[in-house]
Amino acid sequence: MSMEPQPSAVVDEEAFAVRRTIRIDAPAEKVWTALTDPALISRWLGDTVLDGAGVGARGTVSWPDRGAIPLRIEAIDAPRSIAYRWSNDDASGDVPDEVDDATSTVFTFTLDPLPTGTRLTVVETGFEATSDPASNLDSHRRGWDSELDELVVLLGARA
Repeated sequence: MSMEPQPSAVVDEEAFAVRRTIRIDAPAEKVWTALTDPALISRWLGDTVLDGAGVGARGTVSWPDRGAIPLRIEAIDAPRSIAYRWSNDDASGDVPDEVDDATSTVFTFTLDPLPTGTRLTVVETGFEATSDPASNLDSHRRGWDSELDELVVLLGARA
């Protein structure tokens, strides 16, 4: 199995978006489960709790060095895409108790089955509404690099 590096996340400053596309050596069904099951999300992104599995389900994601970030499922097109909204404004240092629609971002995972794995793309948008768009774009770019690298390891990847 080749373990070449995966492409890094990129920032689109004009669109206020972060994008990363990787290849995972696992079937789309397995990747889908890792993106939607809180127990599995907790193994690669951060400790995740959700009060359901459908659109509108609310919860949190947290890391040892940060408080709980409010999270909500925005859209689902199973098993092709899922979008989450979160109030993860790194630059503000302020974390609301609930998702703040006015200042939150949305990250959408899109899965494309391949003959021997899955192409996964994440696009996070909405940074123009955050406290410091440039800082948050850079922070989340770095975050998607490290977090998706953990997903690749969890599911067994091949570049």
